[in-house]
Amino acid sequence: MTLSKLSIRNAKRQARDYLVYFVTVVMAAALLYAYNGLVFSQEINTLSQSMQTLPLMIALASVVVVCVFGWLVAYATKFMLLRRGRELGTYLLIGLENKQAARLFFLENLAVGGCALVFGIFLGGLLYQAFRAIVLALFALPYRFSFGFSLPAVGLTAAYFALIYLHALRKSRKYIRKANIHDLLYCDRQNEGIVIQTGKKRRAVFTVSIIMGAVGVLLLMAGGALFGVIGAGLVILFLFGFFLSFASGVPAFFDKRPARKYAKQNLLVFRTLTAKLATVGILMAAISLIFTATLISEGTGLVFRGLFAGRAADAACFDLYIGMNGPSRDHTAYLDHIQKNIPVEQSVLYQVHFSGAPTVQNYISARTTYYFSYAQDPVLRYSDYAALRAIAGYPAVELKPGQYLFHCQTYLEKTLKDYTKPLTLGDTVLTPGGVYTEHLSQSGGDTNGRGYILIVPDEAVEGLPVHHRAYAAKTSQPVRQEQYDAILNLHNEIVEWNQPQDTVITKAHEEMGLASQTALCVFPLYYLALSLTMTAATILTIQQLSESERYKRQFALLQKLGMDRREMAKALRRQFSIYYALPAIPPVLIGVPFIVNLARIPEPGVMVGANSPLAIAASALAVFFLIYAVYIILAYTSLKRNVLPEAV
Repeated sequence: MTLSKLSIRNAKRQARDYLVYFVTVVMAAALLYAYNGLVFSQEINTLSQSMQTLPLMIALASVVVVCVFGWLVAYATKFMLLRRGRELGTYLLIGLENKQAARLFFLENLAVGGCALVFGIFLGGLLYQAFRAIVLALFALPYRFSFGFSLPAVGLTAAYFALIYLHALRKSRKYIRKANIHDLLYCDRQNEGIVIQTGKKRRAVFTVSIIMGAVGVLLLMAGGALFGVIGAGLVILFLFGFFLSFASGVPAFFDKRPARKYAKQNLLVFRTLTAKLATVGILMAAISLIFTATLISEGTGLVFRGLFAGRAADAACFDLYIGMNGPSRDHTAYLDHIQKNIPVEQSVLYQVHFSGAPTVQNYISARTTYYFSYAQDPVLRYSDYAALRAIAGYPAVELKPGQYLFHCQTYLEKTLKDYTKPLTLGDTVLTPGGVYTEHLSQSGGDTNGRGYILIVPDEAVEGLPVHHRAYAAKTSQPVRQEQYDAILNLHNEIVEWNQPQDTVITKAHEEMGLASQTALCVFPLYYLALSLTMTAATILTIQQLSESERYKRQFALLQKLGMDRREMAKALRRQFSIYYALPAIPPVLIGVPFIVNLARIPEPGVMVGANSPLAIAASALAVFFLIYAVYIILAYTSLKRNVLPEAV
């Protein structure tokens, strides 16, 4: 049999034996091609001026992903070399030269990588269409399926793969060319080794690592570049210290507690598990570190998405809004321009007044987080409020005689519902009525209050000082970008550079900004998170499935000793669960506090509802464990089918 035929046969066997690895490499090629397709897509790049940096962001993320997948391929190649050392050593015994064995290993892995690349590019073409549809949906543009391949994207993906595989295979080829027969025959017995030998050192390292982990998380939550770097370093040290000491300490724990050691299936589960964990501490720490980065990437992407969506929702409740900073600012030029150039269906020009005292503001500040402030409570007449609700598409509300209403952002609703003090405006005394929380543009100095505004009868505002004027309109069609730019140019002509600037907002511009920011920030973060999860889960699965033959012999022996298949399956499930849970627990303990704290940084009223800190943390965990669960189920199903004896 020639080397080429032998390489093809071994490549087929390798792809079959390490199916999870092969599928992951195919997905890696698909992801790389799909994102490279976005980079070279003229349709995507011309959507918005703010999207011009999207190719750069994706390219930067792709570089990181190439490094991650490069590590995966290098690890898997080395792992398979160690597992197949006896086979390669046998080839040397029967007369093959080292360089021939090295070429054989090189060709068969190159064949696996080439097949994965071809499958990945075809799958990536479909994946690119999904990504393209998502981006177009963000910009509210129609999507039409048009399957095709981008030659530049194919070329760049192939270049990435060549770089990844040639680097990994060069190291393996160099090892084989220098190895002797003994090294190859016994290389599968190499292990990481127990790093921490004594119980005293183990306990000290474990204690110190826990302290470093707690301090590292606190520093990450504190914010700031310096604290972030120090915190990240301490978290890394924690993970490696924890897994090295924990994995080494499991056997000692059960040796000192024989009652637990021999209870139920503990001896079988932990004897097999600790034989594995005690020699892969560094690997488990690296995987746990990757999972931590994954969870933080997913959480950060959700925080950005929530921040962009929350700000856009509050600002973009009107098709067109102009807040004129200062009570004496001339609004005639704005109205004339809008009348000539923008089709308006309904509009209102109104004033925001001051009540004379910051009574409600002081009440809010004493009971909840409130960062913004006026000198006095903002007040809006009821007729103007009713017009604003109609323009925004909200149902009408009633203001009963002798009452006033609150309109506030969601986070202030509970606080203001408990407010019972009357409001005195000149000779008019009003009592609190209802509280309403729809979006009403309440985040700026010249908007409808900073977080809240008081709605009073029209006659009650007579004599009150005016803080600013504002204009809101409903248009028959979205305000186009060029129309928005024209209003900004007019603003620059009206307002001197050293004067307070007016606020100009259009719903279409805010939605475009939301789409651009999501594509620029959230897409690359989730791209990176998916790649990291796939890499770490694949390595864990390869490690577990590599023990199939040993597990099979073990369970065959247990069957002869009288253990039934149900007990074997239960023991396998326990062992499997612990093995996959160990590297996932520290990332949860690190990532969740970090994500919750990050989601609390934006101004109040933005991260609410589905974008609240706890909801974002729960969503990030759900996404992470959903992907992780796919690998767990695949690995467990394969292992159970291969190692458990047939039912009698």
